Amino acid sequence: MKAIRYHQPGGPEVLRYEDVPEPVPGPGQVLIEVLAAGVNYSDVRRRLTDSLAVLPAIPGNEASGTVVALGEGVSEFRVGDVVVYGNVAGASAQRSVVPAAQLVKLPAGLDPKLAAAAFVQGLTAHTMGFGAYHLKNGETVLVHAGAGGVGGLLTQMAKQAGSTVIATVGSDAKIEAARAAGAEVVINYNTHDFEAEVKRATGGKGVNAVFDSVGKTTFVKGLNCLGHLGTMVLFGQASGQAEPIDVALLHRGGQYITRTGMNHFITSRADLLSRSYEVLSWAAGGRLRVPYTTYPFTEAVEAHRLMQDRRTTGKLLLLP
Repeated sequence: MKAIRYHQPGGPEVLRYEDVPEPVPGPGQVLIEVLAAGVNYSDVRRRLTDSLAVLPAIPGNEASGTVVALGEGVSEFRVGDVVVYGNVAGASAQRSVVPAAQLVKLPAGLDPKLAAAAFVQGLTAHTMGFGAYHLKNGETVLVHAGAGGVGGLLTQMAKQAGSTVIATVGSDAKIEAARAAGAEVVINYNTHDFEAEVKRATGGKGVNAVFDSVGKTTFVKGLNCLGHLGTMVLFGQASGQAEPIDVALLHRGGQYITRTGMNHFITSRADLLSRSYEVLSWAAGGRLRVPYTTYPFTEAVEAHRLMQDRRTTGKLLLLP
């Protein structure tokens, strides 16, 4: 079969589209014919920096696909089921082996490409918005990277909960995408002081919560945007690790900080299924708009380059 691999850490140019042995499912595992594989910034970070990885490595940790073979002891799935999964390495291949415990069946009628686009980023948004923080009616929140996959979905979930959303983006070209997701105020943080703009938009009160997947370049100013008893939800580091701060600064408004991730809120099969059901059913029913762009596996270098340069809007998918 074909797969995308890299034989040493480096830029997008190290990716190769090449023949690899087809995997065989072991006990508790399922062999999936991949239909669409997601590309995330974590794939870029590992490719650039993970010199300790077992090489050659296949990037990607999420995909949708069709069940083609079952390992010993698997009873929840059948050959022909259309499924989606996340947090399993090696998704950028024509076939991949996945633990059955990580698989979720698609709701009837849901396009597998849409499922792949919505799954991990949707679960990330769901766990941040209804786990690390609990979005509420009448509140105002700040969502960084509001035109990105997670940011756009978080904005939509916040709007459904009745919150007002202020979003930041990295370029003027992304402003309309953030507005389309439902943000009332959109700020290009590379051309405007987003702290000043947030305070202006809130009449100096600040926001109830900040959702920050950017990290180093936004974190400290984001803290200054928090209002009384506000919460900083830091869940990413696209621009690098956030700077250390003096926690005494939080005393000024009785504020909170958490540095967390999706896996802190999905610790059981029941957690996975319940949150997945909401995200996928919202996507299937049109309550979540999930924009995505597709590239064939043969153009993985370009897709990774766009992700690495943070020139993406919505989700990137690779199609075998």
